[in-house]
Amino acid sequence: MGDPLNLETAGVAMNISTPDLCDAHPQQVQVCELAFHAYGQLMQFCGQIETVKCFEDNSLVKEVLARNGAGKVLVVDGGGSMRRALLGDQVAASAVKNQWAGMVFYGCVRDVEELDDLPIGVKALGSVPVKTEKRGEGQVNVPLRFGGVLFTPGDFLYADRNGVIIAGTSLL
Repeated sequence: MGDPLNLETAGVAMNISTPDLCDAHPQQVQVCELAFHAYGQLMQFCGQIETVKCFEDNSLVKEVLARNGAGKVLVVDGGGSMRRALLGDQVAASAVKNQWAGMVFYGCVRDVEELDDLPIGVKALGSVPVKTEKRGEGQVNVPLRFGGVLFTPGDFLYADRNGVIIAGTSLL
């Protein structure tokens, strides 16, 4: 495994390995069963979980990512919708500006070429070019369940090209 990560250095390239973390802490991790696509420049990221639950409306995603996100990962339950993108280049640029380590979407993103130019990690089910409605609907910092995993605000998420894992405490 790589050097320990200081969670205050969110957005900086790091060396984590979800296989190594699973091997070292088999009783402490939950493994997400979904095969996400990776976007953004960071293929590895980790941090404390904050959540948004929304469906085809990214109003709350935009609002949360406009806050200080140092050492945090936003997990978004978009109901698995493949019809609307919950993240685009402008909201992702706001996340970078506000030092979010990464984002995981149970839904889609768009502007993938621009996302790949940003120093952030993004996992999503896929991409679609259609933006969301703006109704201001959804919930913030509630437990989410998808991919066989419970994503609880305050728990820790680790992501790399192997997958996404969750732990109740920091493993680094």
